[in-house]
Amino acid sequence: MARKKGLDRLVITDHNSIAGARAAQALDPELIIVGEEIMTTKGEILAAFVKEEIPAGLTPQETIRRLKEQGAFISVSHPYDTHRKGGWKEIDLLEIVPHVDAIEVFNSRCMDPHFNHQARAFAEKYDLPGTVGSDAHGAFEVATSVLVLDPFQGPDEMRKVIRQAKVKTKLSPWWVHLVSRYAAMKKRK
Repeated sequence: MARKKGLDRLVITDHNSIAGARAAQALDPELIIVGEEIMTTKGEILAAFVKEEIPAGLTPQETIRRLKEQGAFISVSHPYDTHRKGGWKEIDLLEIVPHVDAIEVFNSRCMDPHFNHQARAFAEKYDLPGTVGSDAHGAFEVATSVLVLDPFQGPDEMRKVIRQAKVKTKLSPWWVHLVSRYAAMKKRK
């Protein structure tokens, strides 16, 4: 689906796992960047170029330390979205600002656009680059929102080109959350 929609790179970030991203990367190593969305004790951290899986439930500082050891690109996913697990309190975000590479300033699955506006304002206030994400839970959601970057190889080059990124964003319809619920129920069986 990513190739069909014209993407050159796709970061796959399962919740607290890199198994799916590794399997996808085996199918298309040039397209897939292995990532992980990690639930910490304060909120979720989004990482790209992950080599070793980070377990859920660690402090943000410990999670970031382990990601830095791998050289991963570190971001914060949907930081102000209070409608789902993983949102952050601003006081906790402020503690990690010096240690992250970016803040997700637009997430297609945020049901309240105000959450994205808050994230963008926070990133601008603290001079952090912004990322965007489709947060695709189904193949049809891939490329709902994209970050257009100059060509890069690896996390260090990504850090260099991220500030010049152009964004294409679109909110997902409300019913995409039903897809996630269905997938979760099916997985439990």
